[in-house]
Amino acid sequence: MSGFVSFVGSGPGDPELLTLKAVDRLKRAEAVLFDDLSSGPILTHAAKGADLVGVGKRAGRPSPRQDHVSRLLVDYARTGARVVRLKSGDGGMFGRLEEELTALRAAGIDYEIIPGIPSACAAAAAAGIPLTRRLTARRVQFITGHDVTGALPEDLNLDALTDAEATTVVFMGKRTFPKLAALLIANGLPPATPALLAEAVSTPEQRLLRCSFGELAQQLESASSAHPALILYGPLAEVGSA
Repeated sequence: MSGFVSFVGSGPGDPELLTLKAVDRLKRAEAVLFDDLSSGPILTHAAKGADLVGVGKRAGRPSPRQDHVSRLLVDYARTGARVVRLKSGDGGMFGRLEEELTALRAAGIDYEIIPGIPSACAAAAAAGIPLTRRLTARRVQFITGHDVTGALPEDLNLDALTDAEATTVVFMGKRTFPKLAALLIANGLPPATPALLAEAVSTPEQRLLRCSFGELAQQLESASSAHPALILYGPLAEVGSA
């Protein structure tokens, strides 16, 4: 008998930002496969006796292969267990969700997807800014700062990323941001464009840094913080600044 898998978005890290449905599935799960950024206080909602298995991927650290994570999901579900795959933020946003769904479909295992608060929304809220702005930021775009090799993607849409009327959010981009910034400035993005670095959003280690796009690139040249971070830039990052 096959079990059932709930893909649960855990939000940015603050357990109070979990949805009611997310908490319910954690309490009823017999196995929880969790990302690094979904660990800690969030796992206190898991049922006593549930198997808690860390399967998170972090840049520059040893991480489980994606095919291994997908196989674990299938193996647990085939025992008849209720399984939660706990993903940071919202699982459908740079969360390798599709590969895991494909594995479950191939194995004939049922699942559901429970969205979480995206870290981009949480970062904007923490900074006291909106992601959109009437007349000056009618478009929001989310990009990843690295490809599967850890390098800056080569197929960037430079016209979109230098659009002065768009809010851009860069996920997983601290290491590659200086290179990205040089490329965008060379293609017309003003170095004075407002920018925001949001680290460890909604956790006790949260840090928000407001500065210009060019200044942030210089700071990240020698950055050593291991905290996960988002970078926002465009016409909104200046709203609410001190």
